[in-house]
Amino acid sequence: MELSSYFSLVGRYKYIILIIVLATGVASYFLVKNLPDEYISSTQISTGIVDATKHLLDKDANAVAQQEQINQEFNNLTEIIKLKKLIDNVSYQLIIHDLSSPTPFRKLNHKFKDMSAAARAHALSVFQEKLQAQEPLSLYTADEKSLNELLISMKYDERSIRKDLDVERDVESDFITISYTSENPQLSPFVVNTLCKEFLEYYTTNVKQSETNAITFLQNQLTLKRNVLNEKKDSLQRYKIKNGILNLDDQSRSINAQILNYEDKKLAAEKDIASYDGAIKGIDEKFNPKDRAYIESTISQYNQVVTNTEEQLHILNDQYVHSGFDPKYKPALDSLQKQLTGEINNGSDKYITNPQIAKDDLVKQKMTLEVSRDLAKYSVAAIDGELAELRDQFHRLVPFDAVIKTYESDITIASQEYLDALNKYNQAQLESNFSIKVSQVEPATPNTAEPSKKMLLIALGAIVSFIICLLVLFVLFYLDDTVKEPIDLVNRTQLPLLGSLNLISGPKPDLKKLWDVENRQRMQQFKELLRSVRFEIDQELKGEKILGITSLGHGEGKTLLATSLAYSYSAINKKVLLIDGNFSNPTMSKTIQPKQFVEDYFRSNSYIERDAAAISVLGNRGGDITLLEINDERNIRLDMDDIKSKYDIILIDLPPLDSLNQAKEWILFTDKTIAVFEAHKNVPRSQIQYIDYLKHLNRKFAGWVLNKAPISHHRKK
Repeated sequence: MELSSYFSLVGRYKYIILIIVLATGVASYFLVKNLPDEYISSTQISTGIVDATKHLLDKDANAVAQQEQINQEFNNLTEIIKLKKLIDNVSYQLIIHDLSSPTPFRKLNHKFKDMSAAARAHALSVFQEKLQAQEPLSLYTADEKSLNELLISMKYDERSIRKDLDVERDVESDFITISYTSENPQLSPFVVNTLCKEFLEYYTTNVKQSETNAITFLQNQLTLKRNVLNEKKDSLQRYKIKNGILNLDDQSRSINAQILNYEDKKLAAEKDIASYDGAIKGIDEKFNPKDRAYIESTISQYNQVVTNTEEQLHILNDQYVHSGFDPKYKPALDSLQKQLTGEINNGSDKYITNPQIAKDDLVKQKMTLEVSRDLAKYSVAAIDGELAELRDQFHRLVPFDAVIKTYESDITIASQEYLDALNKYNQAQLESNFSIKVSQVEPATPNTAEPSKKMLLIALGAIVSFIICLLVLFVLFYLDDTVKEPIDLVNRTQLPLLGSLNLISGPKPDLKKLWDVENRQRMQQFKELLRSVRFEIDQELKGEKILGITSLGHGEGKTLLATSLAYSYSAINKKVLLIDGNFSNPTMSKTIQPKQFVEDYFRSNSYIERDAAAISVLGNRGGDITLLEINDERNIRLDMDDIKSKYDIILIDLPPLDSLNQAKEWILFTDKTIAVFEAHKNVPRSQIQYIDYLKHLNRKFAGWVLNKAPISHHRKK
């Protein structure tokens, strides 16, 4: 398929296309000449989404805002502006204005122009109620359905307003532009300003409501978290009071310090006991057994005063230990210690002295050391008791510590949750004071009429009609599977092509007068193409003489080609025999009316005389007969050999291939066969078998001749 064929098709219909385009242009002129002028009014809404001056409190959030999120916010705003309920409110206000104002934007439709005053008042009342209640008209009631028809007739309904309404963001700016186009310079700004007002009220109300709901929710959460925190603190306080715990850490540190102090005192007392025992032992070693017996007998005789003093010293020392070695007991202990030492000295002087040995000082020293040792031992016992009690107290604090830590952990978590809720609540409170960032920059005003688009619409109508014509022709061209070009025939059949012949203009040619002088101009192009075909045939024959000319079906021009080739060969001084082999339709025989016939020749082998034009014609009488019914194949082949000796070229006008086997019988005796195909015809599926037959002829089939091809494809050389 070549575009040149398509352009050729367009060329054939160029006048029809021109008429259609002109008619469309004229029709467009009459359709648009009465169109009213257009007035466009616009207003801008500042959103504050990308305006940094309106994000002083949330700079961090604005800094990380992604472009995709910004686009989504703008899309949400534009969709809110185009909400049906907002446009319905605009519709109500438009119709209320026109019904109540002496200068309406549009006149009532002819269907409603005769409304009575009562009907007008009723319509105004309903529309005002719907506007106040923010409700759409119900189409299920007859009254409101008729009012909706009134809106539609005035083109104030939602669909009509949307058609002329434009809402979009200004490139990458912070503004959204609302534009409306109408035929009235006052109507356009009214629609824009009213819609902008409705949007701002709706958006403000919804945003404030959302913020109020959020603050109420956060306030409830804050109260809940605070109550939970107070409950945790009260539980910890009650547990401490119940178990007598003021400060567990301080108590544990105090007990631990006391234990360390008592252990230090115990260690010091044990060291004193060891030193006292060593000193006493050393003194004992200085006495002989008699002295020790004397001393021991004497010691058992301590007076009651010393014993009482020792008891008092033990009691006071015990109090001193239990008090945690309180310094206030130290003066009393020192006083009793001095008293006891004095009493021992007095007793020693009176009872212990051996008259024989002067060892009074050693006896006093020993007695003093024994008292100190006993006192240290008693102190160790008291310290051990205190240590045991302190350790018991410390161990009793361990389970309290685990429970208290659990309470404190719960309090920490509850406190953190409370602080988070408090921060969110404070942030929501702060943002609610600065949340409404959307505002109308300036109100829309009436503008002058837009430049007329009437000429543009007329030109557009003509261009569209022209494109449609081209498109229709292209569809027809694409769906047309007929053979138009020689290359189409070759591609469709996969068989070679010898040449093509143009369509002879004018009435159907008369074969007898085809080559007369009066047809010279008419046949000039045909002659040139015929010479080219004759040359290709000679190249295929290569000295052979019998050429069969057939076609796939009837009426494709094979008889014309056979006759023309006969005249063409005679023009180059060739002896030509033209045989009409089509018994079913002997057109050539009826036209030329020869003197000799195929039936006679192949039966009796009669002599064929050449006529004066150097072309001999062997016709047939027609009828229900075939070549092999005239004679057998061997005799016919002998007759053909005889004819070949008398002529330079033998042209046989064969029956078409769809005439059963008649053409095939003739092809048995030809040296080469060519087929004629008429241009602008397709190859039906029923004829594919004939093309396969031609392929099986192999080299015996010379090729196609495309007949009635367009002249524009053949240039004069």
